[in-house]
Amino acid sequence: MALLGKLVVCGVGLIGGSVALALKRAGAVERVVGVGRSPAALEHALALGVIDEIAQDWAGALQNADMVLLAAPVGQTDAIMEAMAPHLGSDTLITDAGSTKRDVIEAVYRRLDAHLAHVVPAHPIAGAEKSGVDAAFAELYVGRRVVLTPLSENDPTAVERVRAMWQACGATVVDMAPQEHDRVFAAVSHLPHLLAFGLVHDLAGRANAELLFSHAASGFRDFTRIAGSHPEMWRDICMANRQALLAELDQYLAELAYLRALLLGGEADRLEKLFEEARRARNAWAERNAPPPITAE
Repeated sequence: MALLGKLVVCGVGLIGGSVALALKRAGAVERVVGVGRSPAALEHALALGVIDEIAQDWAGALQNADMVLLAAPVGQTDAIMEAMAPHLGSDTLITDAGSTKRDVIEAVYRRLDAHLAHVVPAHPIAGAEKSGVDAAFAELYVGRRVVLTPLSENDPTAVERVRAMWQACGATVVDMAPQEHDRVFAAVSHLPHLLAFGLVHDLAGRANAELLFSHAASGFRDFTRIAGSHPEMWRDICMANRQALLAELDQYLAELAYLRALLLGGEADRLEKLFEEARRARNAWAERNAPPPITAE
């Protein structure tokens, strides 16, 4: 028997589409129903075989649904939950793929308070700078980490079923408190995206932008790759987690001020020492966390 009979995916892009494909490949779902704000995108997902059916409204989508995955930008979460709440069955599980958790959980308590036992927030630590269903592939989550931030009201069985869903996609699943989650990812995900967007925006606005970009090579490509990510999604993430992100930005500004002081003072030895410490830390992390080779079919 499949793990899920009917899965409803709200937001059939890279993240939601890859979940659908991964579960289909694993034989873990019988039917995937797509919900979204763009009929054209849903029709395309249907044509690609990512979903099996398009729901015209939440009432139809949620009928006999085993699980709902919310994979739309986090800024839409509150409105989505408000729309789906009147049609939720008592046994339907709800999870999400949002990169922030405090705002998602606030929306859960505000809109889905009658279903708290079955709403299990989650965050898959996987993605790419490309977006949309064309970027989706079944192997996206293989060997990657998914963080669950369970609610105190959650039924333990619901948590384990959501965990099993992500494991069926090939992911390693860990648990974390929501507040800790948002602080951690402000530092290691949200801040790097903010910096990459900022650098590209700065250079693009200069009078000699064409000259600068014409000489940019692999270092610039590597550092700014994530600036090609979905603007709406990252707008929502940055605004939702802005307090933790501001704290990380202030910390980074202090580091930049220290680097500036070393340059201004001609402190070559201290600059090299800082670079060496950073190099060792980065290489140690890379060795511990080398991702498995993943290619889209």
